[in-house]
Amino acid sequence: MNLNFDLSDLNNIDFNDVAKWPLFLKVIAIILLCAAVVGAGLWFDTRNQLDVLEKAGKKEQDLKSVFAKKQNKAANLDDYKAQMDEMKKSFGTMLRQLPGETEVEALLVDVSQTGLANGLEFELFKPGNETPAEFYAELPIQIKVVGNYHDFGRFVSDVAALPRIVTLHDFSIKSAKAKGQGGLIMEATAKTYRYLDEE
Repeated sequence: MNLNFDLSDLNNIDFNDVAKWPLFLKVIAIILLCAAVVGAGLWFDTRNQLDVLEKAGKKEQDLKSVFAKKQNKAANLDDYKAQMDEMKKSFGTMLRQLPGETEVEALLVDVSQTGLANGLEFELFKPGNETPAEFYAELPIQIKVVGNYHDFGRFVSDVAALPRIVTLHDFSIKSAKAKGQGGLIMEATAKTYRYLDEE
């Protein structure tokens, strides 16, 4: 076969009859056709695959990060279980500090006796309406006592030391001289809490 090709032969090429083309032109046409097919494949198929591969690479990094976190948690599982058991015990201890329905009256007596034991004179001791929350009910008690500053301090300290939870809120201390009494008047709201699980 003759690979010699004269440029003047280009004028005589019949594009409808490829079989009569010179060998050199057939080779060039095949190379161009192959390049076009490869280029089209890259453009229409491989490009999408490269995008998918890039997304998969990012997802792999995210999954590795999630795996590392979960592996860390799994490695510390015994510590987490011990911590959870400790929290359950603490929660149980705190729940035991909340009085049941039958114990609220006794707790109210304890609060009033704590005030009297510290030399305070009660002018007002008025339990309010219970307010239910998630697992407990809150019982506010309006108190107004007459005494001196140190008596108030001992009273607050002794209330905090009660075996059941009682919190004091909205303190107001004024002079009792305006009422013709000596000392100070303290107004506050004591709140105690009742566990609702038994209901």
